[in-house]
Amino acid sequence: MKIEKKFNLIILIIFWLSFSRVIIGKEIFNRDYNGSYSGSYLNRVAFPIGGIGAGMVCLEGTGALSHISVRNAPDIFNEPLIYAAICVKGENENIAKVIEGPIPQWKYFGKPNSGNGLGGTSYGLPRFENATFTARFPFGKINLTDSSVPLKVNINGWSPFIPGDPDHSSLPVGSLEYHFVNPTDNTQEAVFSFHSENFMHITLPDEWGRSFVKGESIKEFQDGFLLWQDGTEENPHYEGGFTFFTDDENAKINYCWFRGLHSDAMTMNWKNIQSGKIVENPAVAEKTAGASLYVPFVLKPGGEKTIRVLFCWYVPHTNLRRGADLEQECSVDGEKCCPPKTYIPWYAGKYNNIYELAKYWRLHYDDLLEKTTLFTTSFYESTLPGEVLEAVAANLTILKSSTVLRQTDGRLWAWEGCHDDLGCCAGSCTHVWNYAQAIPHLFPSLERTLRETEFYESQTKAGFQKFRASLPIRPAGEGRHAAADGQLGGIMKVYREWRISGDTIWLKNLWPQVKQSMDYCIKTWDPKHKGIVEEPHHNTYDIEFWGPEGMCTGFYLGALTAISKMGEALDQDMSFYRELLNKGKKVIESELFNGEYFIQKVKWKGLQAKDPIELAKGAWNVDYSPEAIEILKIEGPKYQYGNGCMSDGVLGIWIARMCGLDNIIDPDKVKSHLSSVYKYNMRKSLLNHANPQRPSFAMGTDGGLLLCTWPKGGEPTFPFIYSNEVWTGIEYQVASHLILEGMVEEGLDIVRTCRTRYNGIIRNPFNEYECGHWYARAMSSYGLIRALTGIRYDAIDKTLYFDSKIGNDFKCFLSTESGFGTAGLKAGKPFIEIKTGNIEIKQCFVSGKEMEVIMNK
Repeated sequence: MKIEKKFNLIILIIFWLSFSRVIIGKEIFNRDYNGSYSGSYLNRVAFPIGGIGAGMVCLEGTGALSHISVRNAPDIFNEPLIYAAICVKGENENIAKVIEGPIPQWKYFGKPNSGNGLGGTSYGLPRFENATFTARFPFGKINLTDSSVPLKVNINGWSPFIPGDPDHSSLPVGSLEYHFVNPTDNTQEAVFSFHSENFMHITLPDEWGRSFVKGESIKEFQDGFLLWQDGTEENPHYEGGFTFFTDDENAKINYCWFRGLHSDAMTMNWKNIQSGKIVENPAVAEKTAGASLYVPFVLKPGGEKTIRVLFCWYVPHTNLRRGADLEQECSVDGEKCCPPKTYIPWYAGKYNNIYELAKYWRLHYDDLLEKTTLFTTSFYESTLPGEVLEAVAANLTILKSSTVLRQTDGRLWAWEGCHDDLGCCAGSCTHVWNYAQAIPHLFPSLERTLRETEFYESQTKAGFQKFRASLPIRPAGEGRHAAADGQLGGIMKVYREWRISGDTIWLKNLWPQVKQSMDYCIKTWDPKHKGIVEEPHHNTYDIEFWGPEGMCTGFYLGALTAISKMGEALDQDMSFYRELLNKGKKVIESELFNGEYFIQKVKWKGLQAKDPIELAKGAWNVDYSPEAIEILKIEGPKYQYGNGCMSDGVLGIWIARMCGLDNIIDPDKVKSHLSSVYKYNMRKSLLNHANPQRPSFAMGTDGGLLLCTWPKGGEPTFPFIYSNEVWTGIEYQVASHLILEGMVEEGLDIVRTCRTRYNGIIRNPFNEYECGHWYARAMSSYGLIRALTGIRYDAIDKTLYFDSKIGNDFKCFLSTESGFGTAGLKAGKPFIEIKTGNIEIKQCFVSGKEMEVIMNK
């Protein structure tokens, strides 16, 4: 009997453990894509709010503000003391809470100074029991619940994002809308408050009076406070302001927190909050720790109240300057321009001061909210898979991050990503920004400024194109390398911008530089006119490939196709380029295809280039020690891929497809390559994968798509330097290319694997990083829309194309130069619903068949 009881107990324990594991596993692994974040999924959620090129503030999934990056540079771990609070008055006692969910566990002992107790934070104050975060870009919505609080509480954080309206989408502004509902049968009296230390303060020796809180000068149009720091003669870029304000007529302001030592100010603030006391202190001339905003309100049963806390910032000067200093004057099309010594943000050229900016934000708030909501509603009407919508929208936050800058003339300039406190890898790097597909469709005029910089300031008269633009934008001069994939990709993207804009005048103006660029590429990498990229060529892996290979030869053939089509439209003789194109097709399909996938034929002898050892002298990215020279004698130059199955092996063909250039080479061979990439490079777990390079992008039990494998052997001793890594930007381009070629489930599997890594538990769902936070390459995800639907609008021919890979019934978002809306198929018949602007359609093709499109507006 005892044995039977023990056996039953063991069975019960096993069952309970199994059940527990299912529950735990469900929380960790079974969150719905494009759904809400709660529990452990909130751990790392930080959602950027801000303008294109303006900086950002992140709304965390709990309701906290962090990543305050408003000084024209990232500041990833900047989490100053900022919090909202609610006091609900009761007969016996008040209920007071910070309007945030529970503190993420990683902050308990994961932040700097954790060992000293994390003083100066709000972490020790009461807050709501539960939080749920839902992203509907650019809106971040938080629902808070607490059994002791007799109100329903929601937060809606957002900033303007309106496709086709780059200026309003570039404003350095944001808003937090706090919404309260009384679900009880009793009238509830409450006090809302918002508190912030002066985080604009910069500690300067003997200059404590330079940092202060202002109020009176903004009372004309708002109730709020301004956090300010003066600049100095030596450091004018210290100047900056940040203002919080509300349009509520009952608002009261405390411009000066209690002045004392230790936690005196925090202690007094909380006592005031807890008692429901409203404090009104005037601004003082000397330094003060911070300020508060109060709004009292009463809610009858069923009553509702929304309090809007608007904010904006203004930092007009920087010390940012990148690129070589040349003696020559800047001149574009014969017009002299004198760029400033350092970068000045776009908004500083648009608004004279923070008061003008704040007033504009206040007066246009409702209009910008309506237009932004129209975009969001249109985007999320899509019936595309949840993992796709999540991947696309999550990476649109890159445009609101510190990765992107916009100078006073409106032109974009960007980093590749962000270090913790500085931009990473300067100059709108062409071989990285090749992948990004969002801006050309959402803000085509901004994307064209990147092309103009590449072909004007960054290109010499000989056609050499420096792949990193100078900041402020000005002539860049020569560099050690041109990037083959970046420069050739730029030619394809000129074709794309032409077809998206419908502006042939723009193309004509740029044409001489485009032809110069193409001719330089031919002379430099294909001097023997074989139709392949053969000479050593720099690329996105920060090394040079030696000999012909699939990736960059695909770029070359795409560029030859693009320039031929553009030239023929301009009545130019393109026979030379067509001849090279035909030669190259034959070589890539025969000599560079091994029956399964495209490869590299490593070659370092018989070229025009110097010996690899000689060429490496003075280089930052390769060197040859005595032992490396011995390896070179056997294998050839370092950092090649040879017989490897490279995930980017047909990248040039994918970019051609994204640009509207189809079937550059045999589609069956392209499909075979992609199938091999999925077969050999996709991993469900990396536990047994050795990565001596940069592992944190994906490691341990993470799944991911490896950059390269060698399934047929022949891995070099030193393959190209990132080969063992996983990059989301490459995962998305491979996924979308698989889908384009009909392998939908394989493509979606990659997307799901990627987004599972970024589910909020360990990584921020809204910060896909590579060489830095908010890495630009991840905007390849936008290509998933085109891949699944085949929707493309050609503004030259006024033609709308569909080529669905998801059946005859779907709806998705469509953005063009002249307007946006939704489009799709219903029972196989095409339709479009224009939400704003105008999209002229003369023809419509569905999978190559001309059909009449149903127009709704």
